[in-house]
Amino acid sequence: MDEWKQVMAMLIFNLIFAVMTALVKKALAEGLNTLVLITLRQLVATVFLAPIAYFKERNTRPKLTPEIFVYHFFSAMLGAALSQYAFFYGLQCTTATFAITFANLAPVLTFLISIAVRVESLDMKSKAGTAKILGTLVSLGGALLLSLYKGGAVTHQTTTAAALSSGHHATAAAAAASHEGNGKKTWMLGTTRLTKKYPALYSSTAFMFFISTLQAGALTVTMERNASVWIVTRKLEIITILYSGIMASGAGYLVMTWCVEKKGPVFTAAFTPVVQIMVALIDFFFLHEQLYLGSILGSVLTIFGLYLLLWGKRKDALVSCANKQVDEEANRKELQAVKS
Repeated sequence: MDEWKQVMAMLIFNLIFAVMTALVKKALAEGLNTLVLITLRQLVATVFLAPIAYFKERNTRPKLTPEIFVYHFFSAMLGAALSQYAFFYGLQCTTATFAITFANLAPVLTFLISIAVRVESLDMKSKAGTAKILGTLVSLGGALLLSLYKGGAVTHQTTTAAALSSGHHATAAAAAASHEGNGKKTWMLGTTRLTKKYPALYSSTAFMFFISTLQAGALTVTMERNASVWIVTRKLEIITILYSGIMASGAGYLVMTWCVEKKGPVFTAAFTPVVQIMVALIDFFFLHEQLYLGSILGSVLTIFGLYLLLWGKRKDALVSCANKQVDEEANRKELQAVKS
């Protein structure tokens, strides 16, 4: 029964993110400024999470040193401000399904960077190592197919927005979403180190939200001289900002953290393609976007490659855990022999 709680929680998390993606696309299409959206979203998320962090970690929160501040600053810039801007820009140029597929490449890109900086080992002779390499290649191949091959329309929606998924706009969207993945993967690696130095997870995230609010706000003031961009009056814009800040960033983060604590990061990553399916359904039924053969084939390849990679990582984790238990048992017997 406890296992189903985590499954339901991850499905709810993915649904929250899928709905946010549809709301953001609609709001941006109606004129909401991207930088204003990011700034206000991070501000709402800060207000939501800060009280929770204060009361939950008031007795365990470490001291904030200059080194920790620098970690938070770059984590906020890469993981919140820049990655959101890249994703939202890609969302404006193409369909939600297209943009979310490239965003889902984050685990693959994280794996490649981890190998490059020697954070993660790779045994090419093992089944797990082969699966990770093959999964990476298949996912990247799916992304390449998605961006270069459009194919025929498999649906017959009446829309002009679908035309944006080809040519220059598709290339721009792919580049933007790839930058989003790059920012996210760099942020993930940085967050791993930050968690070791500053283990107050809720406080760390609330502080990161606050810093990213200031960063996005400063960038908005610099780039948008017209103060009218800050005036948000449309009902859809207000709902999008509140929903993305409270549900996607705030509540979504709490759900994700709980699932990672209970089942680990591989379990949560395995649900990544679910949001792609949900977004595709919202894309078709509510945003009335066309679905093309290239999008379907590319998405299927990306999802299949991701699951291959995750299977390899889980296999590695099981082997590592088994080896650790063997070593602990050997040390225990050796200690008993010395005592006797």
